Formats: sequence, C-alpha cells, structure tokens
Amino acid sequence: MAVPQDSPESASFFEPLAENRYAPTAGTRGPWDAESQHAGPPAALLGRAIERRPGAREDMRLARITYEILRPVPIRPLEVEVQVLRAGRGVELLEASLVSEGGDVVMRARALRIRAAAEPVSPAVAQGPQVAGPGESEVKPFFSVPWDIGYHTAMEFRFAQGAFTENGPAQCWMRPRLPLVAGEETGGLERVLLAADSGNGLSNVLDFGTHVFINPDLTVHLHRHPVGEWVCVDARTSIDAAGIGVADAALHDEKGPIGRSVQSLFVAPRD
Repeated sequence: MAVPQDSPESASFFEPLAENRYAPTAGTRGPWDAESQHAGPPAALLGRAIERRPGAREDMRLARITYEILRPVPIRPLEVEVQVLRAGRGVELLEASLVSEGGDVVMRARALRIRAAAEPVSPAVAQGPQVAGPGESEVKPFFSVPWDIGYHTAMEFRFAQGAFTENGPAQCWMRPRLPLVAGEETGGLERVLLAADSGNGLSNVLDFGTHVFINPDLTVHLHRHPVGEWVCVDARTSIDAAGIGVADAALHDEKGPIGRSVQSLFVAPRD
C-alpha cells in the first residue's frame, strides 16, 4: 500500500473546512494502515462536538461516553453530526456521529452528561496519586511503524511501568504535541479522549507480528474533570482462548484518578 505524501510536520490533528466539517492531517494516522486514523483523534473530535455544540449547558459535565467504531476511520474529510436524545433537568443523553465523504457513519458516540452542582453536595471521596508522575517516568520507543508521521509522533509518551515493546500491563503518561483542531486550545476532556483508546496497544499481551487485537468499541467514564496537560493510562489486557478480550484502564491526571476506560477486543492470528 502506498503511503500518502505529507509535509514534514502536522500543525494539528484536524483542520476545519466548514461548519462541522474537518480534514484530518497526517498526525491522525494510526500504526496499522497508512490511510486510516488511530481512533484517539476522531474520538476526541466527537467528544469536542458534544461539549461545544450550540446551546450546550454549562452546568453539565460528561460522565460517560461510549464509542462504536463501525469501520476504519479514513484520513479524508469528515463531517460531525450531533443530536440530543434526552434532555433532562439533571441528566442528558446525546449522540454524535462521524460521517465520511461517501455518507457512511464510521464512528458513533453516545454520551451521558450529568449536572454538576455549583456548591458541594457531599464530601469528595477520591484517591490521590497512585502512579509515578510524568516527571519520574521514562521516554521509551514506540514499536516499529512503516511511516514517519502519525499518531505515534503527534503524541508524547512517558512510561511509569511497561513499554510498547514489552508484553503485559503498562502505565503510560500521554500528552498531545498538536492541538486537536487548528487554532484552538485543546481542552481537558479532549486530552483524555486522545489518549484513552491506547490502552489496548499499551498493555498488549500478544506479539504484534503474530496476532491482531482490534477494539471495535471504547467506553470512558469520568468522575472528575481532568486538569493539566498529562493523562496517564494504567492499562491491562485479558484475552480468552476463543479470541475475545478486554483492555481495562484506570485514567489519571497528576492529581490522581479521574475515571476508567474499557475496550472490547477481537483477537485473531495474522494471515
């Protein structure tokens, strides 16, 4: 497969073309297919659309978002569509879709937003930092990728435990080197969603060369809004001999845990 030609660097993950329409850059490219995106950038784009849609209530905060990755997300212009499925006083349910040029929905997200109280309504019950911080973590190499520019160069990775080139659980701090959308500051939620889909790759338990392990979905739960530039994905993978697996991760910022992410896995030998 021919690798598309790109400029030496991308300035963002997405360039806005028109209202709700975006052009992915080379920074979105995943490690498996030169013409398809890593799921992190489009997941973040859908989360951004839900949070920033016209008329969005400022007293609501995203508590859960579930993605169905219906087919590979192409590195071609995409349109974002958002609709409100339920609008309640304390809870709202929304759906966002990412539509390719041919009219196919390639990714869909359903998000639950819950009203955040202006004043404390109960004591906070949460744990403090549980993993070594990004300043104490190591830069380790990404596994071999056949192109120079992609998600693997658009994100910064620091490992508190494990590595891309080691099997088993891993704790990896991540932050984007690029803004999600050109000309905008990337928000805390968007930083989490850029990172959360990497749990499967971080905590791989099989050789990339002998097996494929693809996640057709991703669910992220957040009990606290993330702060700071860094997001840690503390991930582990479990696989059954039948070829079904789960990658489960605790999500952290530098203050402590913020939530969890889960990916279902389809596992099969490579041809």
